[in-house]
Amino acid sequence: MAGVSRSTVHNDWAARGFSCDLWVDPPGQRWEDFVHAVDELLMPVEGQLEVEIDGDLHRPRVGEELLIPAGAHHSVRNIGPVTARWLYGYASGS
Repeated sequence: MAGVSRSTVHNDWAARGFSCDLWVDPPGQRWEDFVHAVDELLMPVEGQLEVEIDGDLHRPRVGEELLIPAGAHHSVRNIGPVTARWLYGYASGS
């Protein structure tokens, strides 16, 4: 994972009460209008993502953490020409 240490992120998120897993999406993949009962963290590790949270668009850079608050309607889209890999985690209690 170019420039992002999964183990470092995992340890940081665990210390803050979040899980940490890897998701892989092909170009053009879209996950639309999800809602979770707990906070979610997301961090791109490769590729280009667009994340919509309650109507606000975000394009986090590789290594940039994004918080999706509990109850927020959100979508994640791979807007780049290559496979996107991103870390995600849910707050404890999920």
